[in-house]
Amino acid sequence: MTPPPARKKRATILDVATVAGISRGTVSRVLNGEPYVSETAREAVTKAIQAVGYVPNSAARNLVRQRSQAVGLLIHEPHSLFLEDPNIGSIMLGANTVLSRAGYQMVCLIIDSERDLHRVGGYLNGGAIDGAIVISARENDPISEIIEQLAMASAFVGHPPNRRRLPFVSIHNKKAAAEITARLKDSGRTRIGMIASALDRAAGSDRLAGFKEAMGADYLPELVTEVASFSFDAGIAGMRQLLEKCPGIEAVFAASDAVAAGAMTVLQQAGRRVPEDIALVGFDDSVWAQRTNPPLSTVHQPASELGAEAAELVLAQLRGEKINRDGVYLETEIVWRSSV
Repeated sequence: MTPPPARKKRATILDVATVAGISRGTVSRVLNGEPYVSETAREAVTKAIQAVGYVPNSAARNLVRQRSQAVGLLIHEPHSLFLEDPNIGSIMLGANTVLSRAGYQMVCLIIDSERDLHRVGGYLNGGAIDGAIVISARENDPISEIIEQLAMASAFVGHPPNRRRLPFVSIHNKKAAAEITARLKDSGRTRIGMIASALDRAAGSDRLAGFKEAMGADYLPELVTEVASFSFDAGIAGMRQLLEKCPGIEAVFAASDAVAAGAMTVLQQAGRRVPEDIALVGFDDSVWAQRTNPPLSTVHQPASELGAEAAELVLAQLRGEKINRDGVYLETEIVWRSSV
């Protein structure tokens, strides 16, 4: 039997130093980007690296620094919603762009069960990542408690659970929900309901609070139905409940575009025309808003920018910088289409 070919020997810093004709310490300083190294030495090291085919051993360097050069993106959502919700994808891409530019790897961790909670909790305690970006954290979420106990560099997209003073980036969900509800009222509709979603997290509860505020004395509790998530299927269930409770309902604020798309499917199956018979608005300005017929009036939130800002917050902490713990808020705007 022919023996397998011998594995090519990996070039070392010593090989680079020998070819460059300078000390190993100087090569190390160049590789680590340290100051007080002459341009002549930097050029010599660069040429020597190309000549010997040297590849830095990132794992060994990170071990010395006690850094993994990885940041976790923790998503506390069911697998189905992770694939369905375009906002999550936009947040991921925004965060990854910033982290990649800074030389960090993003590690995606999905929490869909109690088993996942224990697994991810152990992963955080094991020091496998330097920081964490958390999406859709819930009230009394043990992951948030672990991050706080570890004093880990972190950033939440949305308010941290139980209003902890942990770094976060968000939008003004209550204000935006109140604004689109007020505009819905201005259309002349009176019996206005809401499909309230995900009330176990700040975004969902704040949107319901904004709806109540804008409705004022016209708010009717029986015209609000609660569903578990910001999903298409939740919108179907919520709209069916609203029609059963109030067949004469004239307008609906759905807590997300996906929820609104599910609601519109039910309305059209029931022979209710949008917007002639019933007006419908969503929240997010995701691709769902343009997939429906008619397109949804909605609130635009900058999902990609939320991810990017969250990544910047984590990197600032890793650099030892002081950050604002009162939150970073991004602006939203109402996008008015033909569903009203």
